Amino acid sequence: MDNTMIIYIIGLLLLLMSSGFFSGSETALTAVSRARMQALISQGNKRAIRVGKLHQKMEKVISTVLLGNTLVNALTAVLMSTLLTNTFGDTGAMSAVGAITATAFLYIFSEVLPKTFAINNADRFSLAVAPMVQFFVNLTYPITHVTHLICSGFLRLFGLKIVNHLGAEERMEELRGAIQLHAGSVEEIQDTGQMLHSILDLDDVPVSDIMVHRRNMTMLDADLPIEEIVNQALSSPHTRIPIYRGDPDNVVGVLHAKALLRALHANQWKFEGLDIVALAGKPWFIPDSTDLLAQLEAFRSRHEHFAIVVDEYGALMGIVTLEDILEEIVGDISDEHDIKVTGVTSEADGSYVMDGTVTIRDLNREFGWQLPDEHASTIAGLVLYEARRIPMVGQIFVFYGFRFEILDRRRNQITRVRLTPPDSETKKGDAATATPDAASNSETMVSVRIEPKKPGGGTTGAAA
Repeated sequence: MDNTMIIYIIGLLLLLMSSGFFSGSETALTAVSRARMQALISQGNKRAIRVGKLHQKMEKVISTVLLGNTLVNALTAVLMSTLLTNTFGDTGAMSAVGAITATAFLYIFSEVLPKTFAINNADRFSLAVAPMVQFFVNLTYPITHVTHLICSGFLRLFGLKIVNHLGAEERMEELRGAIQLHAGSVEEIQDTGQMLHSILDLDDVPVSDIMVHRRNMTMLDADLPIEEIVNQALSSPHTRIPIYRGDPDNVVGVLHAKALLRALHANQWKFEGLDIVALAGKPWFIPDSTDLLAQLEAFRSRHEHFAIVVDEYGALMGIVTLEDILEEIVGDISDEHDIKVTGVTSEADGSYVMDGTVTIRDLNREFGWQLPDEHASTIAGLVLYEARRIPMVGQIFVFYGFRFEILDRRRNQITRVRLTPPDSETKKGDAATATPDAASNSETMVSVRIEPKKPGGGTTGAAA
């Protein structure tokens, strides 16, 4: 083997390695974890800082890598053909063999092998190659810049525009995707993911979805005898209690238990002379359309924990507290004075019997379901929205794969529902499928099962 042959072989190896470098660098810099790089940047890692700078101009990085890869691959094909021609003679067959051989070597050793390694070691690989990639980016800047201008101008001819930076909505979706991507089976990771999702959803959830409804509120009538008011206040598990006069919509103050106890102590534990309304703080009214993020910020700025929710007409809707918003993030917070009423009972057949007032968000959080909550906040509201009618007791519906059986109704309000998840419903296999009502906005097929009339009872089927 003469010196020329050795030079050709060494040149081929160098070209293959160069092509592998460009291919692996492109894959690593594209697949690198930006979150880990940001953590290293905050620690002052110089290579991570360089990777971050490369990410800010990825279009130039890609142009540089493609330029280098194209040049190296072309030289590899030429050198491989020259080497085979000098060895076996100048024939057409040798040219074809040279092209095939060069393609095979480039495919295996310069594409698949380095990219496989890079995709499985993206962080380490990108940190290692960042200085060299930065050098080539600076070296080829005149060529890549002109290329970028030509491509941008060509795309504008077709009305297309290159967007280098993501908007707020795209970044939010990217963040949601990152949270979902790293969600695993470990309970701690699932809990953390749920809390992060809840934080991102705060500005999409109105206070009306989490407030304590007025029918479940504890309120004090200012016109009652002082002794009865004090007894009701002290027997309540709540620290802050709204006070009304004449009509529940006429809230005149919010009584704090500590203020009441201090007044009783100052009055030597006597009821005479106490003015409950004077002891109460000024009520804070908020509209029911206020989102949780805005309300959380308002709680912080006003240094308050309690607000009264009213509708557009000023009618009392309910109350919302700081604890209610925090529970939307971290889950249920129970203390020794809480009255825990979940309203959900698990059945042996895999179904759940629940109150109609149970919120969809709580069910999704607790069981990992994906029931929609855009048009209704409670399970009863979801049934009403999808059924497009007020159902009768015994009627059975199937929405989004879940089976809803109406167990109880008071006037026009659904009070108890039996809900069977898709897994349990599949085992039964007895629900008939029908096309959804044309008036429904749901894209999910809605199934309704018609049940026969029970002896001594009303019709249990749902009219189509």
